Amino acid sequence: MTNKIIRRVIVLGAVSMLSLLAVQSYWVLRTWDLQEQEFSRKVTLALIDAANDLSQATPFELPSQDLIDRLSSNYYVVNVDNDFDPNTLEFFLRKSFEKQGLHEDFQYGVFDCSSKQMVTGKTIEYNKSTPFGAVQLKQDEALPPHTKTELNYYFGVRFPDKNAAILSNMWLVIIFTALMLVTLAFFIYTMFVILRQKQLSELQRDFINNMTHEFKTPISTINISTDVFLNNEKIKEDSRLNRYSHIIKEQVMRLNTQVEKVLQLAKIERDKIELNLEELDLTELIRGVSPSIEMKVAEKEGGRLSLDLEATNALVKADRLHLTNIIHNLVDNGVKYSKGAPEIHVGLRNEGDELVLSVQDNGIGISKEHQKHVFDKFYRVPTGNVHNVKGFGLGLFYVKTICKEHKWKLDLHSQLGEGTRVEIRMPVR
Repeated sequence: MTNKIIRRVIVLGAVSMLSLLAVQSYWVLRTWDLQEQEFSRKVTLALIDAANDLSQATPFELPSQDLIDRLSSNYYVVNVDNDFDPNTLEFFLRKSFEKQGLHEDFQYGVFDCSSKQMVTGKTIEYNKSTPFGAVQLKQDEALPPHTKTELNYYFGVRFPDKNAAILSNMWLVIIFTALMLVTLAFFIYTMFVILRQKQLSELQRDFINNMTHEFKTPISTINISTDVFLNNEKIKEDSRLNRYSHIIKEQVMRLNTQVEKVLQLAKIERDKIELNLEELDLTELIRGVSPSIEMKVAEKEGGRLSLDLEATNALVKADRLHLTNIIHNLVDNGVKYSKGAPEIHVGLRNEGDELVLSVQDNGIGISKEHQKHVFDKFYRVPTGNVHNVKGFGLGLFYVKTICKEHKWKLDLHSQLGEGTRVEIRMPVR
């Protein structure tokens, strides 16, 4: 995963998470506000009912205006403007709150004109078994008097657990908010893991690249030394030494090919591939490389290469070097995984506006469970403890990468024990 993609994932993820967090915060505050308004509405109606009942029981006339003042979010003062009995008030308060469905604990106090303080206060605790049991208010719990000094007869009601009551009505919103915060925490943790893995991946890639570059010098030295051996007359005369020299030369070339693959793929991962596109006749290209791939097939005794280039229009726009490498990689795989003498068939045909390049072998085939992974980097089909086929699992990854850069379609058809056919579909010029 490139730095650009990781940055894009982090930015888009952060924007999404912050957007969801903002929306959730808005709905939490909005729900709280609505719950608070509903609570205040019920309290106001209950206090009006209690004041009306109180005025009818005493009897006296209530003030026509400024009946209820809200001094804080949970404290209300009711101006009755007449003397009244505190016990009668308590009865009507309980009745009114029960009528409005307010089952929260509340405190009430009656203003004493002589002392200018709230007195005769009680805490009324609601319980389902014994609703609204009364407890005398302590001295430090006394309700504060109204700031309007001209009022003589009034009472105050306070709800000490109002916020807890509102929160209890918002349990669903609270659950969703908690889930949102868990999601946000998981996103942050995921980003941390991705960045950590990216760092480890870069360290591993740099190590492989540096190690591979270090291999180039000794490989070149061994290759030159082997050529000197092969050209020496005494070595040529000694069949045993000559055979060993050819083995060394062959293995050095093989190692050099693998090193080049690793370096090439490292460059592909590090930079965007720059394709040198040109108009090519694929029929001519295949015929041009057929001697070298035929030699590769013939390295195994009895190996045979067949060409079926029936396409009438084989003009494509492609990078010559990468397209040639694709053909070599597919033929290499066919030879490596053949059963006995390899039989490689390279076909070229037109299908509508597409040119189809196919490479088929008579190899061991690939089971269904492994087919979706064979184009992954470093992936090799498990063979237990048998490692008779050497490689790094880079060939098909390279083929897939180049096809993706050309926007070609890549298909794999294989059955276990019946060989493999790889098809590449290219738009015809």
